[in-house]
Amino acid sequence: MTALRTGFAAALLLAGAVVPALAQTSLAQTSLAQVRAAAAHPPAHLAGKDLHGLNLSGLDLSNADLSGANLAHANLKGVKLVGANLSGANLTHADLTEVWIIRANFDHADLHGATLQVVVTSSGMNNTADQAASFIGANLSDTSATVHFSYDDMRGANFSGTHMSVVLMNQSMGLLRSEFEDCNLQGANFQNAQLARVDFKYAKLKGADFRNADLTRAEFDGADLTDADFTGAKFDHTSLDGATLTDAKGLPKGT
Repeated sequence: MTALRTGFAAALLLAGAVVPALAQTSLAQTSLAQVRAAAAHPPAHLAGKDLHGLNLSGLDLSNADLSGANLAHANLKGVKLVGANLSGANLTHADLTEVWIIRANFDHADLHGATLQVVVTSSGMNNTADQAASFIGANLSDTSATVHFSYDDMRGANFSGTHMSVVLMNQSMGLLRSEFEDCNLQGANFQNAQLARVDFKYAKLKGADFRNADLTRAEFDGADLTDADFTGAKFDHTSLDGATLTDAKGLPKGT
């Protein structure tokens, strides 16, 4: 009987320990309702929140603080992130199709495997410096992207394995491609990236790594490619008119 009481008491103690733990676990992730409530009183304060896997499509999170938030596998389709702070956020495998990133801060964010298609980068037809986003040290490896990044600060960003090559059979209304015109891409990593027809005109690419990248018909006119490494890269009708090639490695013979 004493042993039975002891066992029952132990079970109660265990239940008492488990129930708070389960409650803590269930409260760990911020709900969609909580995000909507925060968005209704901008700017939303969601720094460090666990939002992984949530369907946030269509929300206006302009000027929100999402720094350090976990947005892995989240659906951000059409979300307005104008002026939002996503520095250090986890956006791995998130869907950022049609997302608005005007003046957004993605410094040191992890976007590995994310989808960035038809992204809104300016309020007009062309990008301007005053509406540029920031991706300093961001990880965009293995992303699928078609974005006009022109004027963005992307120093040290990692684009290794990213897929940006244009598929012409899908281009029924003119050429839609990724652009890095006038971007600061010093020290950026484009190893093994698919960059066919991508526009790098006048970009700052000092020390950038293009090893084994596909640069078919890519345009580097007027770009600064000082100390860039093109070892093993595929050059086919690649344009380098007026580019600075001081100490660049791996260029085709006769360049």
